[in-house]
Amino acid sequence: MPAPTLRKLTGVFLRIGNTTFGGGIPTIAALQRELVEQRGWLSQEDYALAFSLARVTPGTNVIAFCAAAGARILGFRGALAAILAETGPSAALAILMTQGYETWRSNAWVMAGVAGTIAAVAGMMWASIWSIVRPHFEDRRHALRSLVITLGAFAAVSKFGLGPLSVIGLAVIVGLLWKEPPGKETQPQESAP
Repeated sequence: MPAPTLRKLTGVFLRIGNTTFGGGIPTIAALQRELVEQRGWLSQEDYALAFSLARVTPGTNVIAFCAAAGARILGFRGALAAILAETGPSAALAILMTQGYETWRSNAWVMAGVAGTIAAVAGMMWASIWSIVRPHFEDRRHALRSLVITLGAFAAVSKFGLGPLSVIGLAVIVGLLWKEPPGKETQPQESAP
């Protein structure tokens, strides 16, 4: 993989930030595919950390994610370039689209396109979630714990309305209390001769 440069990094955030629709999560999912899977500029762990930090940071999550990912790749310069490339053009486009929506919202074709976009965004969100959670389900010893924590977090937000810091705090506690003891590895038992 070619090493990241400021120009390449800015190009990636500019392209994805201005061609991905549906908000922060689909944009973050597209950046995950580009930065982790295709270019290898971030490890899956670094991506998950940037995603998690973005979720607990006040304000717009995608901006926080871009700052964290850009900083992890190229330091402060990368963070600044990522934020400006991702937000500038899309903010201008959002203003124009908001003004145009009033004119077009009674058009059945436009509204059908919006409905299709919503469905695609939901699918992209689930794909992003699966890419973050999947590595934790590959190890059978940790699959049940991962499933319980994932579903518990979902229930805590959707059913009980807990905020991100509360959910993450509870997940940390559950993760600390429900762990494999050090040195306890599952090894195949040798059969007696």
